[in-house]
Parts: sequence; structure tokens; C-alpha cells
Amino acid sequence: MLRKLSIALLLTALTSAAQSRHIYPDPGQAKTDLAAALKAASSDHKRILLDFGGDWCGDCQVLDLYLHNDKNRELLEKNFILIHVNVGHYDANLDLAVKYKVPLERGVPALAVLDDSGKLLYSQRTGEFESMRRMDPNTVTTFLVQWKPTHSGCSTVLLNC
Repeated sequence: MLRKLSIALLLTALTSAAQSRHIYPDPGQAKTDLAAALKAASSDHKRILLDFGGDWCGDCQVLDLYLHNDKNRELLEKNFILIHVNVGHYDANLDLAVKYKVPLERGVPALAVLDDSGKLLYSQRTGEFESMRRMDPNTVTTFLVQWKPTHSGCSTVLLNC
């Protein structure tokens, strides 16, 4: 009982501190950021991780903390280009959500993964991450490992990548 209370208090403190952080850029920046990410992803052989949400969203703030914790930061930076897509108050970048099959009516944060050519590999269908405050950080680790590229741009000529 005491352990559950301590965890709840810690998550509340993290969420409160996180909500003052500015993560999501102006909604108008999403398409420019995505175009730049598509260019970089093809040359760097990385996947694109689209994070739909808003600074007002406590679960979005917690997801960002989990993505950048000590366990996940290197995994994220090595394999993905992270694009924060600001959905405003569900009135911005709705066309991107439709394009990448992200059902915003299920809540945010909502994620999509694109390959290095921009092909959709995964879109959150059932609000899997919309309750981040109640999820373990290892859920994010598992997700990143599952969706990281299977190769690091290694040439077939190289034997040890």
C-alpha cells in the first residue's frame, strides 16, 4: 500500500513538473519538420517517430520524459528521428493524423513510425500510450526496440556491422 502511494506521488510530481516544459512546437511547423526528417532519415537510415500531442497533455509530457530517460535516450537517438506534432486542442495537424492513420479521438499521446523512405510502419490504433502516467517506462523501451530499424545502414560488403 505504501509503495503504491509512493509511486502515485512520484508520478504526480513528475507530471506537475513536466507540464511546465515546452515540447511541442507551433502547429504550423509540423510539415516542415517532417520534410526535414524524411530527408535525414533516408541518409541516416533511421526511422521517424511521430509523436502527436500537446504541451497541455500530462501523458504527453510523461512520454517525453520516458523517451529521454537514461535507458531510452541512446536507443531513441541512434535509431529514430523524433518529430513532435502539435495537435493544438484537437484542432491542428488533423490532416497528418489522418494521413498516418492515427485516431486522435482515442487520445494523445499518439505515435506513428515511418521507415527511412516515409512509409508508414505503425500507427497507434487503440490509444496504447494515452495513459502514460500509469505505464512503466519499460513500455517505451519495448516499443523502441520493436520498431527500431533492423539494420544500421550496413553495406552487404561489410562482415561486421
